[in-house]
Amino acid sequence: MKPSSSRMARRVLASALAGLAFGALAQEQTIRIGLVAPMSGALAVSGKANQKGGQLAVDELNRQQLRIGGQRARFELMAEDDAGDPKQGTAAAQKLVDARVHGVVGHQTSGSAIPASRLYSEAGIPQVSPSVTAPRYTDQGFKTTFRIVAGDASIGDVIATHAVQRLRMKRFAIVDDRSSYGHGIAEEFAKAAVRAGGTIVGREHASDRSSDFSAILTTIKAQQPDAIFVGGMYAMAGPMLRQMKQLGLGAGMLGGDGICDNELLRLAGGAARDDQVFCAASGEIEDDREGRLRDFRKAYRQRFDMDPELVSLYSYDAVKLLADAIRRADSANPETYLPFLARTRDYAGLTGRISFDAKGDLLHPQLALYTFRHGVRAHLATVQMP
Repeated sequence: MKPSSSRMARRVLASALAGLAFGALAQEQTIRIGLVAPMSGALAVSGKANQKGGQLAVDELNRQQLRIGGQRARFELMAEDDAGDPKQGTAAAQKLVDARVHGVVGHQTSGSAIPASRLYSEAGIPQVSPSVTAPRYTDQGFKTTFRIVAGDASIGDVIATHAVQRLRMKRFAIVDDRSSYGHGIAEEFAKAAVRAGGTIVGREHASDRSSDFSAILTTIKAQQPDAIFVGGMYAMAGPMLRQMKQLGLGAGMLGGDGICDNELLRLAGGAARDDQVFCAASGEIEDDREGRLRDFRKAYRQRFDMDPELVSLYSYDAVKLLADAIRRADSANPETYLPFLARTRDYAGLTGRISFDAKGDLLHPQLALYTFRHGVRAHLATVQMP
């Protein structure tokens, strides 16, 4: 029997539709963006916020239906958890290299980002960190390494100058967690504090996994400092505040971006006084005339049912920055778009204008000073670095 004309017509139509579908798929390319952050362990709160900011950026890029190299681009976020650990960080980096990602956002911590950066450099994969501040990260000279936050030297200078000139503090004790980030920022603060006219009365070290600081704080109490500078993260600073109160040590606490998080207060268990803790971190946007920051926060709440952390904005910008370089190069090939990324000038990010110097450092970073009042972080001032 011969098939009926209607059946033949249906077959022809099905074949045509299948051909169109295949053609559409052939015209689409997947652009994989890796993201590495501590999504478990002591820093999981900020790590998950980092991931969420990156995911929001990917969602928006896919709605834009960008065309790269004549093909529709579908962005995919490949998130990896390194728990803030250097060994897990290099394992995560190797996994992303093996997956042939087109770019990487991260890592979040200096200790993880620095060893991972060599793997990305050898593979020719651009890496943009939303949070790493250690000088060594960009001092290695890798062409693939970038950051969109201020470095330790700027952070140390701002917090030391504020402590000496505005808070009238002179005597400082320093505790660092021996990590790349903690030790590095403590060194920069020490140099800046002395330049500003202060004195370092003591220097102590602890593990980044320490929870008992009673022996260290007893030694520091005898040194009578005006403040303790914490070279480490909020996971260390919070319990330290609680133990300072138990020991009757009424000194202030200073730190960099690692302690500038409301999670600090939760871990302190109500031990922090208003205006006891001061920290410096890459600055928030103050000029929101176009409502972009308002729209971001609204979209973030709708997507994740919570407010964003500061790192969420930076991971969002880092993903969008990679996509912008890919768009300008009209190619997702890392070798092709890397020079476009390096030549980024005045990219209008949520976190401010982004331009890179020859090392991949942010030009003219903006820093914010904070304290903690009434159970939340409070903005004091914004400083534009030269």
